[in-house]
Amino acid sequence: MSSKEFLLGNEAIARGLLEAGIDVATGYPGTPSSEILTTLAPSAGERKFHIEWSVNEKVALEVAIGASWAGARSVCTMKHVGLNVAADPFMTLSHTGVVGGLILLSADDPFCHSSQNEQDTRMYARFAKVPCFDPASPQEAKAMIGFAYEFSEKHQIPVILRPTTRVSHGKSDVTLGELPSERREKKFVKNMERFVVLPRHTRALLKKLNAKQEVMAKELASSPWNKLILKPGAKLGIIASGVASVYVEEVLASLDMPVSYLKIGAYPIDPELLIRLAAGVEKVLVLEELMPIVEEQTRMYAKNVMGKLTGEVPHEGEFDLLCIKNIINSTLSLPVCTPPVPQICVELPQRPPALCPGCAHRATFYALKSVFKEDSIFASDIGCYTLGTQMGAVDTCLCMGASITIASGLSISGINNHVACTIGDSTFLHTGIQGLINAVYNKANITVVILDNRTTAMTGHQPHPGIGHTITGAPSDEVSLEAIVKACGVKYLQTVDPFDMETTKAAFKKAYATEGVKVVIARQPCIITAKRDGIKRKRYEVVPELCEGCRRCVKFGCPAMEFKDGKAVSNEMCAGCGVCADLCQFGAIKIRSD
Repeated sequence: MSSKEFLLGNEAIARGLLEAGIDVATGYPGTPSSEILTTLAPSAGERKFHIEWSVNEKVALEVAIGASWAGARSVCTMKHVGLNVAADPFMTLSHTGVVGGLILLSADDPFCHSSQNEQDTRMYARFAKVPCFDPASPQEAKAMIGFAYEFSEKHQIPVILRPTTRVSHGKSDVTLGELPSERREKKFVKNMERFVVLPRHTRALLKKLNAKQEVMAKELASSPWNKLILKPGAKLGIIASGVASVYVEEVLASLDMPVSYLKIGAYPIDPELLIRLAAGVEKVLVLEELMPIVEEQTRMYAKNVMGKLTGEVPHEGEFDLLCIKNIINSTLSLPVCTPPVPQICVELPQRPPALCPGCAHRATFYALKSVFKEDSIFASDIGCYTLGTQMGAVDTCLCMGASITIASGLSISGINNHVACTIGDSTFLHTGIQGLINAVYNKANITVVILDNRTTAMTGHQPHPGIGHTITGAPSDEVSLEAIVKACGVKYLQTVDPFDMETTKAAFKKAYATEGVKVVIARQPCIITAKRDGIKRKRYEVVPELCEGCRRCVKFGCPAMEFKDGKAVSNEMCAGCGVCADLCQFGAIKIRSD
């Protein structure tokens, strides 16, 4: 007997994977996809499947591919920009195909809620010629999992599941199914013509891949994820995909005029669906977030197509109900709605993102800025430490692992500025190591600061190989960052506690005066994980009688420090790092008596 639970989209996806009987789950944390593996992990022992946070997305996909080739059902999770890292094996995997079903879950992030770009995974699906499932809700995302595995195994091809932020982080009632009791037999059957991609093999595999395209499109046309509703007398036909389809269906339900409708939830699209819709209407409106993928294909089979390419639909950001309603109303020459102006009773101050009270990164940035001159250039990376922008310690940030390589490029460009870069421990293991090897080999002159807070903090505190335990909590050999750095050929290496301001500054001073590649590892556990682990620090307070109002502690930027009536004041957010006490030249900041 089925039951329902109110689940987050990623929790619903995890449940779908369990119901499909997964054997291997891999991934690299990245919002909005991170909760999927975190939700799965507690079930790994009981359900007897392997689960891992891999060091990066390329590695994660390759592990999943190996398992699939042995007949296991595997899933590999990441966010959209992670697929860039995994693109090398992915583009060839579509040729070799799979044995056990393989789902590559790439979560897109319209409006860049937590990402450096808006990127449409459907483009990769079209590029690689693989199916893509585009869920509109948590329930649909879960339901697609079992279908996707069966489709993958039937056609021996990897498939993409592409939830967006509103699906991954939305909540709804989700119908639960039964969990399987049987396990699949695993066996790797050698096949050199298929699994060894020599050019002559690949040419033959490409013909087979191309032959699958029409067959898959025809099959998906009648799947539950694509639906065509033709209304007699309709002059307008609307095509929608993903979350946009939910908004469209709500708007259409309120209209008193006929509008034909095609929902696209699975790719490749059978042209017959587009032809049938266009044949009975005067114009077609395409509503899809991010790239005009459906719109471009529709233009091959229909006239008078409106959408992003003609300006009726915005290219950037994500849709909401009002946006969709206004686009449809405008197309039908109906009145559009003006968004209500919020009534603000109290003028609230701006509250930009900030490093947490007690965050060791703040102390590291402060020491770095104190030592390096004003004309120094600071390259940084993807993670909490990007918030070093507020301290003037971040001048560049491009993508995962690029801080060291960008810094190397700056240093060899011919400029005379000192160059330093900051990168997190997880990010260093993700794609920073190659950059460090390259910097040493090609004689860059940079200071590399590895901000080791003992976790993957920005995406939700997932473990990594430098911590000593896996996603399930099982003990694991701890990778030494110092050993890796030394193995890369670095001569100057120091590990410091950023809360020891004097020692940290001394390390940076020596690095500043030394030629070549210098590495400083600033190690202090993330304040959030430290609290969860029961590490307690004594909090600090300002003694008003001793404070001279110099603001030095306030300029440090910690949210736990305020300035009132000419004096510094500490608040209840104090996490006890003690750096402010070291900065105070008047000895006005003391450990609290309570």
